[in-house]
Amino acid sequence: MQKENNSNKLIVALDFPTTDLATAQVDQLGDAVGFYKVGLELLFAGGLDYATTLKAQGKSVFLDMKLLDIANTVEKAVANVASFGFDMLTIHGVDAKTMDAAVRGRGNSNLKLLAVTVLTSLNDDDLKQQGSSMAPADLVLHRAKLAHEAGMDGVVASGLEAAAIRAAVGPEMLIVTPGVRLAGGSVDDQARVITPERAISAGATHLVVGRPITQANDPIEAAGIFRAEIAKANG
Repeated sequence: MQKENNSNKLIVALDFPTTDLATAQVDQLGDAVGFYKVGLELLFAGGLDYATTLKAQGKSVFLDMKLLDIANTVEKAVANVASFGFDMLTIHGVDAKTMDAAVRGRGNSNLKLLAVTVLTSLNDDDLKQQGSSMAPADLVLHRAKLAHEAGMDGVVASGLEAAAIRAAVGPEMLIVTPGVRLAGGSVDDQARVITPERAISAGATHLVVGRPITQANDPIEAAGIFRAEIAKANG
C-alpha cells in the first residue's frame, strides 16, 4: 500500500458555492489541513482558478470532475488538467475505453487518476433505476478491476468495499473514500458510510470529509479528530 504522511491522508471537501466561503474555510483550518477537494459546485464559481491558488500556497488539490465523455474528449481534457499540476482527478470508471483515454491524456505527469466506482449516495434501488442488476459492492469491485487493468492510479469507493478492492487489485492502488462519518454522526445524504478508523483499516489510503469538518462548531478540532483516527488505524 502506498505510504504517505498521515496528515495528508485527510482530504477536506470544499463544497461551497463561492470561493470567498472556500477561502474563509481554508484560512480557518490553516496548517491543520494540507489536502483539499475542489468539486463541481465550486468549479463553476471560480473554483479552477482557486484550485491553482491552493497549489501556489503549498496545498495538495484533488479535482473532482468525474469526467465521462467520448475517448477523444476525455484524453484531451485530462491532458489540459495535467498541465495545471494538480494532484488527483476523478474519471467515471464505467468502462475501459474512457479510462484508457484518461491514462493517455495524463501522459508522464504526476497527476493521479481515480476511477469513480459507485457513488456513496447510491444504494441497490438506485442502481436498479440505472439498469444495473449488480449489488453496489459487486459493481464497485468490477469497476475497480477495470480501473486496475487500465492503469489508473486508484479508485473512489466506499470504505465498506475497501477490503475487497485491496484484495483484488493489490497494495499499490489508491483507495480514496468519501462517505466517512464519526461514530454516531449524521450520515447526511450518504447511503453507505463508514468510520475513519474502519475505512483506513480496511485498506483506504485517503479519506474525503466535507460537512463533518466544514460544518462543525470547531473545524480545526474536528479535523484533528479525523487525523487521530487515521493515525490510530495506521498503528
